Amino acid sequence: MIQHIVLLNVAETTPKTELTAIWSDLLALRDVVDGITDMHFGADVSAEGFGRGYTHGFTILFRDTAARDAYLVHPDHQAAGARLVAALEGGPDGLLVVDLEV
Repeated sequence: MIQHIVLLNVAETTPKTELTAIWSDLLALRDVVDGITDMHFGADVSAEGFGRGYTHGFTILFRDTAARDAYLVHPDHQAAGARLVAALEGGPDGLLVVDLEV
């Protein structure tokens, strides 16, 4: 299984309604990409103070690398990703992605 971890530095000017819409776009990928087994999204609520400017994040659990790879190239992911990057402070610099084999 692959745990896809995405940290986001959402721009202060991004409306909450836009974040909700972006998350809905990502959630819809469960219906078109085989192998997505779990998804979570939310604002940082850590009490440790190590967020380094990342205000939100999401995780997607994939059955295997093939499912993750299908997600990465899917046109709906590309569209949601572009919309997400536009909502971030610094565009792509407001994004951190790590994939773990679990």
